[in-house]
Amino acid sequence: MYYILLGVIATSFTYLLTLIGAASVFFIKKINNKLLDYILGLSSGIMIAASFFSLLLPAINLLTKLNRLEYIETSIGFAGGCLLIILSDIILGRKKTLNEDNKKSILLVSAVTLHNFPGGLVIGVAFGSLALNSNLILIDAILIAVGIGIQNLPEGACTALPLRKAGYTRKKAFFLGQASGLVEIIAGLIGAIFVITIENSLPFFLSFSAGAMILVCASELIPDAFKNNKKLAGIG
Repeated sequence: MYYILLGVIATSFTYLLTLIGAASVFFIKKINNKLLDYILGLSSGIMIAASFFSLLLPAINLLTKLNRLEYIETSIGFAGGCLLIILSDIILGRKKTLNEDNKKSILLVSAVTLHNFPGGLVIGVAFGSLALNSNLILIDAILIAVGIGIQNLPEGACTALPLRKAGYTRKKAFFLGQASGLVEIIAGLIGAIFVITIENSLPFFLSFSAGAMILVCASELIPDAFKNNKKLAGIG
């Protein structure tokens, strides 16, 4: 129960950063692209490192101790995480361009909300695994939450500001922007409870989470970060 509570606190932290990002709609009209590119680069670096050191490597080590097929099981889990992100993009027909059109703005909110679900799941799995005496330590789980949280800060702004531009009031744009992050708390709770309940599933879900994080970085964060300011994104 202690680690489930920690997982809820961690996902609440990532949600808070989404809320802060969405609150920018009250103060600014346009995002500083240079700062955004740096933040996206920073988040990508943290998430890629955490995917290996805090998720994949512990999964491989745990499977080795259990005399199971470590590379096959982690590969299947990793591919499953990638597939989740791919399917979510296909289902929503997601587009990264931010238009004034109301329909595309709502699509953006839906896409960000769906995208946040695996993020919350990753955090929940990480904290839930601490209860199972796995190879993860508390700092690993915290690092994952920090990486996802850093990404959520500009994401909240990138959700609320286009809604304001599309004609929504500042209050409504803020409400919809921050609401997209609430799903992370729910997903985190599900991930932590599921992993603790079914211990044998831990290596699979660790690698599954790694796959989801890597694909988000490779398909979304890194391309967006390096589109305009390669040096700043690289430094990040």
